[in-house]
Amino acid sequence: MITGAQDHQGIRDGIRALCARFPDAYHRRIDAERGYPEEFVAALTAEGWMAALIPQDYGGAGLGLTEASVIMEEINRSGGNSGACHGQMYNMTTLLRHGSEAQKQALLPRIARGELRLQSMGVTEPTTGTDTTSLKTTAVRRGDRYVINGQKVWISRVLQSDYMILLARTTPLDQVRRKSDGLSIFLVDIRAAMARGMQVRPIANLVNHATNELFFDDLEIPAENLIGEEGRASATS
Repeated sequence: MITGAQDHQGIRDGIRALCARFPDAYHRRIDAERGYPEEFVAALTAEGWMAALIPQDYGGAGLGLTEASVIMEEINRSGGNSGACHGQMYNMTTLLRHGSEAQKQALLPRIARGELRLQSMGVTEPTTGTDTTSLKTTAVRRGDRYVINGQKVWISRVLQSDYMILLARTTPLDQVRRKSDGLSIFLVDIRAAMARGMQVRPIANLVNHATNELFFDDLEIPAENLIGEEGRASATS
């Protein structure tokens, strides 16, 4: 179980004990099968480690970034691979900082209980790379829906998650004062999206990282899935 925020040694001991149940042979087998360590991630979730950053009011441990870093560090130190699950840590910050209370109430307790996974973030694109402000994926408001079109690449753990955080442009680049304006964040229900216009194409890679290319073709998602306020600062405002 997770101990107090200041007891880093207690966190380290707990992670090491859990990792001891998954020896090197387990991780080598997963790698050889080009698989995903489902049992390992489930064990981390069951003991509360994947809910470290979720506030106690929503069923989590309410720890900070330092403690989350200690958890990830000890997974790697003990022979595991934090890359299989670290997305659920950094995605929490986005949801906690920008999400509405309704979104937090709907998702965070279920994530903390292990009923849902939020481990994927759709940002990088094939033609813009790390120049995030120039991304070309668009989300256009049509009534109570947003229609998304575009492409993402090197997006991890899509098929191992239930929800994804997606960054898209809601105001054209030539209509904003700053390049960072006009970008919005959305919660995407992955299974629903795959049935309505999102194609997931796994990318084979040497390190067996669950990585994908995504294609959005008139994907409609509810307007309520917008996280935070939509960026609409125009060039003339």
